[in-house]
Amino acid sequence: MNDFRYTDADVAAVARVIEERRDIRHFVPGALPAGLLERLVVAAHHGPSVGYMQPWRFVRIAAPERREALWRIVEAERQRTGAALSSRNEEFMTLKIEGVREAAEVLVVALMPDREPHIFGRRTLPEMDVASVACAIQNMWLLARAEGIGLGWVSFFDPEAVARLLEMPAGARPIAILCIGPVAEFPPAPLLETLGWGKRLPLGDVLFEERWPQGAGATPKAY
Repeated sequence: MNDFRYTDADVAAVARVIEERRDIRHFVPGALPAGLLERLVVAAHHGPSVGYMQPWRFVRIAAPERREALWRIVEAERQRTGAALSSRNEEFMTLKIEGVREAAEVLVVALMPDREPHIFGRRTLPEMDVASVACAIQNMWLLARAEGIGLGWVSFFDPEAVARLLEMPAGARPIAILCIGPVAEFPPAPLLETLGWGKRLPLGDVLFEERWPQGAGATPKAY
């Protein structure tokens, strides 16, 4: 008997929220329930981090003029990305990739400055600071989904431009713009899968036994 196991209902709820999490781009008007933004950040702050460095920093963007400036940075990168996707440029340009203007709340998530002295767990894998922040964001994502609130991770931006806009200190690096708010629906499948940009790989392509087998796994097509 496992005294540490949650109830069947709790386990099923955790599995459900993982499966039904979506990267949201479309929002409807409305505010977040009172206290939810703070609870989302608390969930993030309970994420695991290498060496317990807690490298995440959050900047809430509420002022309309700053939101608009942030949107312009995102839009500039959207245009550049579209130009780089020569084979699917027109298709890409029809995609909605962000909800900066429409979302109830917008957070910019950044890596803290002065990370170099933290070598615990980072001596050979310095990118573990990014991995730690990703874990924190996933915590937010799952809690938001459980609360029926959409969250979208926007990565189309020039980090240096965002850092200048938000007056970040040297060494701080923005890695995510999170758009959070009420939604009309949660799609039954990821949008890019629905649109034919990719599909979830079978487990046999990502789970190996003992060693990396020769010729194993399909590599998703890069665009």
